[in-house]
Amino acid sequence: MAAPVDQRISVPIGDPNADTEWNDILRKQGIIPEKPPSPTPMIEEAILEGRRLAHENRLEGKDLDELDELEDDEDEDFLEQYRQKRMAELNKLQQKSIHGTVYPISKPDYQREVTDASQNGPVFVNLTSSMGTNVESRVLSELWRQAAKEYGDIKFCEIRANQAIENYPDRNCPTILVYKNGDIVKQIVTLVTIGGVRTNMRNIDNLLVDVGAVPDTDLRVVKRRRAAEDEEDERLAAGGKSIKSGNLTRSTVNDDDDDDWD
Repeated sequence: MAAPVDQRISVPIGDPNADTEWNDILRKQGIIPEKPPSPTPMIEEAILEGRRLAHENRLEGKDLDELDELEDDEDEDFLEQYRQKRMAELNKLQQKSIHGTVYPISKPDYQREVTDASQNGPVFVNLTSSMGTNVESRVLSELWRQAAKEYGDIKFCEIRANQAIENYPDRNCPTILVYKNGDIVKQIVTLVTIGGVRTNMRNIDNLLVDVGAVPDTDLRVVKRRRAAEDEEDERLAAGGKSIKSGNLTRSTVNDDDDDDWD
């Protein structure tokens, strides 16, 4: 007995998402799924929304002096609204700035000055090296002083590592310990993971934001971030000019060489 013949029709299908008459027929028959919507409108909408938010927030991070410089470019009522917002932020920071300096502590003070104090807010501890040859430790001590001055609402402490922890290896210095509610919530051993000897205040800002000591929208964080972005834009622009000049120079040299061969 002969084997039954397969009566099904083989349907040729190329790109199921292509806009073809054949694909339209296949979609109506349910052979291929409906074509997914084009992402272009969504992308365009996201771009427009991003531009709208950027325009609305164009004054974020600017201090009072910078706002004064924009008097001729911005609507006065809109500008005044931001002035009042900045003044309220500054007043709030001044009221909370109860520290403003690095607290040098000893082991007997540790429980009171760090563990217990962290019940009222985050405490940042720098375990420093006892050797003057530790460059990273010197870098962090300087940044610690700057951070304590700028973030007067946050407590920064410093102690020799071998005083805090007996036989603590100097190769692990500096070590950053962050306390909140009596517990260590963050530990960074040396600066290798956050910038090494090139660690700067942007890295300290990121640490403060990461542990929730300040919000990402904090005026001090935003201002430094914008300054860094402006500096990077200027560097790239200068680099572009240098490359362009270099190309022109090489082109001129090549033209001269061609002339010699002629």
